[in-house]
Amino acid sequence: MEPSEKFPENAEIEYTLNDLKNRCFKQEFQIQELTAKLNWYEEQFRLSQQKRFGTSSEKTNIDQLSFLFDEAEKEADAKVLEATIEEITYKRKKQVGQREKMLEDLPVEIIEYHLSPEEMICPQCGDPRHVMSKEVRRELKIIPAQVIVVEHVRDIATCRKCENTDVTTPVITAPMPAPVLPGSLVSPSLMAFVMNRKFVEAIPLYRQEQQFSYFGIELSRQTLANWMIHGSNDWLQIIYNRMHEYLVKQDILHADETSLQVLNEPDRAATTDSYMWLFLTGRVGPAIIMYEYQTTRASKHPCKFLTGFKGYIHTDGYAGYNNIPNVKIVGCWAHYPRKIIIQERMLQTAMLQHSF
Repeated sequence: MEPSEKFPENAEIEYTLNDLKNRCFKQEFQIQELTAKLNWYEEQFRLSQQKRFGTSSEKTNIDQLSFLFDEAEKEADAKVLEATIEEITYKRKKQVGQREKMLEDLPVEIIEYHLSPEEMICPQCGDPRHVMSKEVRRELKIIPAQVIVVEHVRDIATCRKCENTDVTTPVITAPMPAPVLPGSLVSPSLMAFVMNRKFVEAIPLYRQEQQFSYFGIELSRQTLANWMIHGSNDWLQIIYNRMHEYLVKQDILHADETSLQVLNEPDRAATTDSYMWLFLTGRVGPAIIMYEYQTTRASKHPCKFLTGFKGYIHTDGYAGYNNIPNVKIVGCWAHYPRKIIIQERMLQTAMLQHSF
């Protein structure tokens, strides 16, 4: 564009060096201000997308969430051996301390292979051969689970003479351990087996029902559920209470809570949030980890659970722990930087709004 097309011919335009410097300074300031606004809007958009489509909990390793159906194909490597042979100039058995330690406590089944009497005769001279050494090959053998019937039979004794002479006859019965559940086929080992597979191995009851049918035993999932409830209420509750006594005697605890939804809970919708409270011992002795289910996140729940506790509680900053008597709250270093980042973003937002 020609100058005559942009400015009139009679216009007097004079720019000094200071005017140009001031104009450049203002333009640089405007660029910085617009860049800061653009970054803020991009951050707000990212947060909105994360809130809408992202997970609301802590980031978890994807391997912990998948079933890993292709785990065998993914982890297989034909080049990796079991550390049984090393190659120098020849092949020899390699002594691996870790393998020996792993096998030392396992029961051993020995299968021997002997030469026949004919093979023990030397074909050249006819004299008998002698065994100069033995070759040993080890392998692990799995014995599948089996179900057996255990019959508890005890004697009931009485007196023949008293039966003939007395109206009442004394009867004595041999002592016998009480059943886990009266009138049921369940044994302590079977109840522990079902509960371990459900809570530790995450095998649903309907799959366990199918697996028991493979043994020729028809146990409904309702029966398995009854066993679990009885075992939890009448047997594990005793251990739970004892663990709680030791937990409140510590001076350092960790606490946290997470939301969950419970189906078919009386007088509550399936979409209603409930909370699982977690309490963990600190640095002394074997770890005690305790869960407590509650329908709300109210502070009265940790106050009641930690009655008698005096010391420090390490939390994520949730205010529900602040009202516990005789307790000092200790912050979490993992959550602290988040608070600083949020404060910095709020400060940047306030500065941008002020600049408008």
